[in-house]
Amino acid sequence: QVHLVESGGGLVQAGGSLLLSCVASGGSFDRYGMGWFRQAPGKEREFVAAVSWSGSNRYYTDSVKGRFAISRDNAKDTLYLQMNTLKPEDTAIYYCAATTRVDGGLRPPQYEYWGQGTQVTVFS
Repeated sequence: QVHLVESGGGLVQAGGSLLLSCVASGGSFDRYGMGWFRQAPGKEREFVAAVSWSGSNRYYTDSVKGRFAISRDNAKDTLYLQMNTLKPEDTAIYYCAATTRVDGGLRPPQYEYWGQGTQVTVFS
């Protein structure tokens, strides 16, 4: 059983940056593929980024490529999402998730464990 806790969300002006963190406990963090998802009001949860267990493979949805960067520190059991050049359409609750798929996944059902989420609000 993996327990995930996100932090780092907040209110930021368009063009600004935020760094999200997700600390894992209760499992072998370096055995899980990890992902970030987001859900805006009235919308389905959508994929943002994923990283393989080793950190060598990274995947992004098109709308965040070149602006967001996913990374992990297996020594600290922590997943990160560096978000730059934020836009109002990035406003959502951001969730980290863990999967036994070593390369992560692009769809929510592929993940077994979820954090409680952290709110990101971008204003223009």
